[in-house]
Amino acid sequence: MPCPEDKLRFAVQFLQIVAMKFDRAFLKSLPNVLVLEHLDGVRRPRTIIELARETGYSGLPTEDPHQLAIWFYQGANKGSLPEYLRGFAHTIAVMQTEEALERAAYEQAEDLSEEGVVYFETRFAPIFHTRQGLTHQQVVAAVLKGLERGRRDFGIHSGLIICAMRNMNVSLDMAELAVDFRQRGVVGLDLAGEEGGYPPKKHVEAFHFIQRENFNITIHAGEGYGKESIWQAIQYCGAHRIGHATRLIDDITVADGKVVKLGDLAQYVLDKRIPLEICLLSNVHTGATPSLAEHPFKLLYEQKFRVMLNTDNRLMSNTTLTREFEVAAETFDLSLEDFEKLTINAMKSAFLPYDERCRFIYSVLKPGYRDTRERMKRNAEVSI
Repeated sequence: MPCPEDKLRFAVQFLQIVAMKFDRAFLKSLPNVLVLEHLDGVRRPRTIIELARETGYSGLPTEDPHQLAIWFYQGANKGSLPEYLRGFAHTIAVMQTEEALERAAYEQAEDLSEEGVVYFETRFAPIFHTRQGLTHQQVVAAVLKGLERGRRDFGIHSGLIICAMRNMNVSLDMAELAVDFRQRGVVGLDLAGEEGGYPPKKHVEAFHFIQRENFNITIHAGEGYGKESIWQAIQYCGAHRIGHATRLIDDITVADGKVVKLGDLAQYVLDKRIPLEICLLSNVHTGATPSLAEHPFKLLYEQKFRVMLNTDNRLMSNTTLTREFEVAAETFDLSLEDFEKLTINAMKSAFLPYDERCRFIYSVLKPGYRDTRERMKRNAEVSI
């Protein structure tokens, strides 16, 4: 029977383990959920090079995989959303056939399964993948085929979000396309692209159509523009989730690092539990926030906003979901309990039927974190 001193020592050691710096192997062992990642922003450099050779695309800056990865990262990390988006010209150029699109989705599923992700939502704009004659329907079907193969081979579940583009007058077509494929794996509609000069309210017809169809809406807002973009996304377009929402902090009064008062918009977002798809490293690279330390994530999390962590574009930001959790732990002193809350927030916000979300939470996520705590406890006992 352990003496009181042993029990106290065990308790101290257990707390130390819980509060330890989480290494990548540990973070990969946790079940994760991801809801904001762009299909054309996560390509493997080697695959891009192979597809460029196969299709005769000669625009790549280099054919060395390592150097190409560096080129994408350096080009994206300039503190500007328009600059960040330039690299997509190359990834999109090699995604113009059904085989390339299917491969992109399949490799995305494989890569995320290795990160411990159990469910993810990927998004892309079909309008960019018709240069060689594919129809929008063929483009979407090819991606869904790749995701389905990924589910069969790696056991990872997924949903596809169709993106309308702010600077194009095709949003209603994309909305109709999304609804047409809702029974085959498409789970919602997004509005993406540069925010400045292209407010969400210009696309209300498409989003009113989605609302009438009782379908799902997420909109990029508050990344490259202010809180007005977030307000329009919600109040004009009926967004159920907001991508990034970094500038929501403009509607929050902060003094000495503490929230003093929420504005009407921030209070509404909090009260209505509107999910915020946070992407830490991407937000630094696009200039949405000056630095990780200045990112409003921690303030939003502490105020009980429904936030979650995402990657946005793994290739451009040289990141993974593991890396996003790693930098969040280092910057904001997060614990294992925080990781679990963020992951459950993501699953609560997923564009899945309610019973499926509950199944993931109570049959996959919570048991996974419970097993992790028990494993940590056993390791602590062995060390005594």
